[in-house]
Amino acid sequence: MALDRTAPLNSLGFAKPPSETRVVVAMSGGVDSSVVAAQLASEGYDVVGVTLQLYDHGAALAKKGACCAGRDIHDARRVAEEMGFAHYVLDYENKFKDAVIDEFADSYLAGATPVPCIRCNERVKFKDLLETAKDLDADCMATGHYIQRMMGPAKAELHSAADSARDQSYFLFSTKQEQLDYLRFPLGHLPSKDDTRALAEKFGLSVADKPDSQDICFVPNGNYAAVIEKLRPGAAEPGDIVDTEGNVLGHHNGVIHYTIGQRRGLGIGGLETPLYVVRLDVDLKHVIVGPKELLSTRTIPVREINWLGDAPLMSQDEWHVLVRVRSTRPPRPAIIRPISEVEASVELLTPEDGVSPGQACVFYDVDSTRIFGGGWIWRGY
Repeated sequence: MALDRTAPLNSLGFAKPPSETRVVVAMSGGVDSSVVAAQLASEGYDVVGVTLQLYDHGAALAKKGACCAGRDIHDARRVAEEMGFAHYVLDYENKFKDAVIDEFADSYLAGATPVPCIRCNERVKFKDLLETAKDLDADCMATGHYIQRMMGPAKAELHSAADSARDQSYFLFSTKQEQLDYLRFPLGHLPSKDDTRALAEKFGLSVADKPDSQDICFVPNGNYAAVIEKLRPGAAEPGDIVDTEGNVLGHHNGVIHYTIGQRRGLGIGGLETPLYVVRLDVDLKHVIVGPKELLSTRTIPVREINWLGDAPLMSQDEWHVLVRVRSTRPPRPAIIRPISEVEASVELLTPEDGVSPGQACVFYDVDSTRIFGGGWIWRGY
């Protein structure tokens, strides 16, 4: 049916009644996506809830705080029953392993600090699930992410969430423009998580008091090393802790137990100057330590860039922006110097400590809440 361009736009931006607008809601079983589904159903939209089974959740059934486990699938299904809309569970276990878990293990073993949640959004939720939504003849797909989609003069734009404490822009920088055109983020404008829970109470949802997920869904209790050892047997090979000159200061039980910037747990106390992990050499099985000033980084090589600006990335020699190099850090002033459409050198105007390969470098507009995309930090060789 052709859209009536003279009709007023509904809350999802379509010129037709909600009842004629089908929206697939990606439901993790948590309060955020449940509220999105309930809100849209209450507004009269043709809602279809979809929950992904991403990994073998047998070991996680009794675990609190992880998405997509058995209880979460049950909770998503129950919300759909409560609000009276269709709900499907899709087995994406093989896709998730191939697209997310294997790369996580390999990059961690290579001494990087990966962010699998970004890859999951990029390669599974906003790719395969989005295509499934289109196969279901949905007009759009909605998620419970805290980020905003706004219509600009040129196209749909990605903006930070109204609540900076909940903003998830760091994890969504790789959203492509064509995906952004199809996606909706109904919670991004809310002032706080309290408002989300208030909506859950309003709709009488059984998940209203459910705790937020904290860990990566397939990493119980945040124990990365245990997961890597299970995925890659023999990965925790012992080696030496050395200084920057190669002098042996101690020994370790596997490079996978260490991260850039780590200070505690090195087992080499008694020195006048505190030492930090400044580099990991997987080939030599070395954990290289040094004083804190060696952690400071000013120039960051970035690749696999997803650029969401109006003009092409290569149309300027320099872009003055704000960048975030870790999810827990605020954006800082920087200059992007493009090398190609997908690669750049980023200069931080103030050096940052503990910049790690495998993390994302996300670009923000200096004068607004707009996100210009970002890329992946790598070693530069």
